[in-house]
Amino acid sequence: MLEAGRVYAAVPPLHRIELTNTRRKRGARPEDRYVYTYSDAELTRTLLDLEKRKISWKEPVQRYKGLGEMDADQLAETTMDPRRRTLRRIRVEQAEEAASVFNLLMGNEVAPRRKFIQEGAQELDVARIDA
Repeated sequence: MLEAGRVYAAVPPLHRIELTNTRRKRGARPEDRYVYTYSDAELTRTLLDLEKRKISWKEPVQRYKGLGEMDADQLAETTMDPRRRTLRRIRVEQAEEAASVFNLLMGNEVAPRRKFIQEGAQELDVARIDA
């Protein structure tokens, strides 16, 4: 199935923006009060657009660190609902690389794991670390 390109992963959002001054329209759903973004670049673009349209939001914008931070309704709405979810195709090259990194990080050998983490730390954007 991987080789045929038929394996997909549902992608959960990275941010949830809670809108604070949306007009209550007849038939509006509670989930219309939230905007979800999937990358830092998309968050920046979305906030600029909301600002331009004079729509305010609750600060700070919620950043998800994993699926455990989402309640069941949020997960159903953003990641599982076929009308709204984002799917990413998993390719063989990605599966092999992911398996290799997983084995490295979860394996018993400390030295290669330490080297991987130390080299990756050079690419870390310190501004993205939560205080």
